[in-house]
Amino acid sequence: MKKDYIRPLDIKHGRIDMNHGAGGRASAQLIEELFLPAFDNPLLRQGNDGATLPAANGRLVMSTDGHVISPLFFPGGDIGCLAVHGTVNDVAVMGATPLYLAASFILEEGFALAELQRIVQSMGAAARDAGVAIVTGDTKVVEQGKGDGVFITTTGVGVLPAGVVLGGDRARPGDVVLLSGTIGDHGVAVLSQRESLEFETTIESDTAALHTLVATMLQAAGRDSGALRVLRDPTRGGLATTLNEITRQSGVGMLLDEAAIPVRAQVEAACELLGLDPLYIANEGKLVAVCAPEAADAVLAAMRAHPLGQQAQRIGSVTDDPQRFVQMATRFGGRRVVDWLSGEQLPRIC
Repeated sequence: MKKDYIRPLDIKHGRIDMNHGAGGRASAQLIEELFLPAFDNPLLRQGNDGATLPAANGRLVMSTDGHVISPLFFPGGDIGCLAVHGTVNDVAVMGATPLYLAASFILEEGFALAELQRIVQSMGAAARDAGVAIVTGDTKVVEQGKGDGVFITTTGVGVLPAGVVLGGDRARPGDVVLLSGTIGDHGVAVLSQRESLEFETTIESDTAALHTLVATMLQAAGRDSGALRVLRDPTRGGLATTLNEITRQSGVGMLLDEAAIPVRAQVEAACELLGLDPLYIANEGKLVAVCAPEAADAVLAAMRAHPLGQQAQRIGSVTDDPQRFVQMATRFGGRRVVDWLSGEQLPRIC
């Protein structure tokens, strides 16, 4: 019997249709011709409903994250690399080495295959650069008008070495608060693209995988010393919300130095123009650390020696405060409370 001829996907002109999510021949073709070339690795090629992974030598850390950013492409990145970096970083700030990712795609009927390929290729490149494998996934299609091009959910698994314990409940009065670099870059880059705003210089997203920076910091602090207490990536809600989460978990307060918090001049100008506060704007390639005072200088030096931490700063300290307030010493000599974000300053930012 003659085998049916299957015409290759027309990536340049084709679009997603409902058949691509039906689980039949069209679904299989989409996976084989678009997803597999971008994500290819031996574990993914098992081709089963789940991936069989090698046994890990250590405790496992798992995190999951949904990505609904608008627009899908922005200065410095796109939803594809963001989906990798976001989950890799959530695993990394637990002190773990990221190993594997699972990816789920919700595609809207009519979405251009060329744009999907661009996103998937970006995602594959980001995963390879981070040294993680995308080992399993899923694809669904919704009717036109019931999605927004593409939504991506990624789940990451990493391994945590013995003796490493990080958590939001470990900050202690007297500890030092460190920040790896400038804040607000990602949120303002996305907003500028969304609103077609033009600035004198291009503001680019800081999206990046932070696990090598974390490994450097752990080594500087001493992996088993407990001197590195907390690591967080200040994404939605920005630096202010992240620090409030830590003070709530640990039952402490914080005092920040406004002059020490690095903000690019163009980001500060954009925020002033738009009535936004950089402290509450999402970041995708920065981390905040709380560490014991005796380790702060060594950790800060290690951060500054790493490409992703060259602008790292000591921005404050942990205080004994039963009210769990985050306060900031302003440039004008006063103090103000840095409260939780109320509402959503910038929706669809990651």
